[in-house]
Amino acid sequence: MFEGLADRLGGIFDRLRKHGALSEGDVTAALREVRIALLEADVALPVVKTFIEKVRERAVGQEVLRSITPAQQVVKIVHDNLVEMLGTESEQINLNAAAPIPVMLIGLQGSGKTTTSAKIAKRLSERERKKVLMASLDTRRPAAQEQLRILGEQVKVATLPIVPGEDPVTIARRAMSVGRLEGYDVVLLDTAGRLAIDAELMAEVAAVRDAVQPVESLLVVDAMTGQDAVTVATNFDRDVGVTGLVLTRIDGDARGGAALSLRGVTGKPIKLIGTGEKLDALDAFHPERIASRILGMGDIVSLVERAAETIDKEEAEKLAKKVMGAGEFDLDDMLGQLRQIKKMGGMSGMMGLLPGVAKIKEKLAEANVDQSILKKQEAILLSMTKAERRNPKLLNASRRRRIAAGSGCDVSDINRLLKQYEQMRGMMKQVKKLGKKGIMRQGLSGLLGGLGGKRPF
Repeated sequence: MFEGLADRLGGIFDRLRKHGALSEGDVTAALREVRIALLEADVALPVVKTFIEKVRERAVGQEVLRSITPAQQVVKIVHDNLVEMLGTESEQINLNAAAPIPVMLIGLQGSGKTTTSAKIAKRLSERERKKVLMASLDTRRPAAQEQLRILGEQVKVATLPIVPGEDPVTIARRAMSVGRLEGYDVVLLDTAGRLAIDAELMAEVAAVRDAVQPVESLLVVDAMTGQDAVTVATNFDRDVGVTGLVLTRIDGDARGGAALSLRGVTGKPIKLIGTGEKLDALDAFHPERIASRILGMGDIVSLVERAAETIDKEEAEKLAKKVMGAGEFDLDDMLGQLRQIKKMGGMSGMMGLLPGVAKIKEKLAEANVDQSILKKQEAILLSMTKAERRNPKLLNASRRRRIAAGSGCDVSDINRLLKQYEQMRGMMKQVKKLGKKGIMRQGLSGLLGGLGGKRPF
C-alpha cells in the first residue's frame, strides 16, 4: 500500500537532509516535487493544492529554517498534514444506538460490498461480541443472496432466510423485524449495486434508507479505481447520504490516491480498509499510522496488535512449558512458529510495518530473501513423518532425498532448513535462562532472528 508514493517521498526527503541548513528555495523545490509525487499517486488536485499550501505556510518559517534539524522538521510538518488530510482520528462503526442497529452497505457492483459485509459481520461478532444478522437486498445480481448466505456460514453469522420475489425495501423491513424479535444487536443490510451510478440505483438505496433509518450508511469503494472512487463517494453522499467509507483492495493499490483524496473531498471518515481476500483481512483505518507508513516510519503499533490477535496463546504456553521443562524444541515446534508468522502476513507483511525497511529494499533483494521461504519451509516440514519432526536425528541421507522429492525441493534446501533449526534450538536453550516470559516473547521472533539476513533458500 502506497509503495510508489512512499518511495518518491523518501527520495525527496533524503535529498533534503543532505543540504544541512535549508533556504526557502530548498523547501520550495522539495514541495514542488512532493506536489508532483502526490498528483502521480492519483491524489485529487484540490486536495494536493490545500496540502501543499498548509505545509509551505509552516515549513518556510524561521522556526524551521533556523532549527538544528530543518529537514526533520519539514518531514514532521508533512507527516502532521498527512494525518490531517486522512482524518486525524480513527473512527469506528457507530454502535451507540438502540438494538437492533441497522447498518447499510452501499456502493457500485464489483466494489466488494458483499464480501465486506461478511468481513464486518465477522469483526463485530468476534471483536465486539455482537449478535449480527446479515441480509442481502440484492435481488438483481444472480445468486447474490445465496453468496451472502454461504459467506455467513463461513464467518458463523446468521443470514436472513431468502424469500423469492421480495423487493429490497420489504427485505430490509423483514430483516429489522427479525432483528427485534430474535434479539440481534446489529443488522447488516447489503444493498444492490450497479456497474455505474444511475437514478434507479439511487432511488432504490434511498427507499431502503427511508424505510429503516440506518445508523450507519457505509459506502464501499474500490481503492483500485483511483479518482473514480472519489466521484462515486461524492455522488452517493449527495443523493443518499454517507456516514463513513470502507476502502477495499487497498493491498493492490500501490499509488493510494483514493485513500488520500476521499476524506479531503467528501469530508467523510474512512472507517475500515480491506487488506486482502481472506475474511479476516479487514482493519480499522488509523490516519497517523498510515501517514507514518507513507513516510517510511513503519507501523509498530499495528505490528504489535496483529501479533496479539494472531498468536495462539495456548500454543505459546505449550511451547514455553515444553522448553522450560524436560522437553526440547523440535521440528514440530518450528512448524508451529512458521504458521504463526504466516498468520501475521508472512515476511513481507511483517517487514512492511517495520521502520526504515523501505530504505533497505535493494539490500534485501540482493540478499535474495525470497518471500516464498515460509511456504517452501512448510512444505519440507510437512513432507517429514511425525517421528522425523520429533527426532531430527533420524534424518539420514536417504530420508532427506525422500523429503526433497516430496516437497519439490533440493536436498541442499533440507540441509539449510536443518541448519536454521539448529540455530533456533540453540536460541531456545539460551531463552530457557530468561524464564517463561522470555520464551513467550522470543518464540515468534526466533525464526526471523534465525534467518539473520542470510540465504535460507
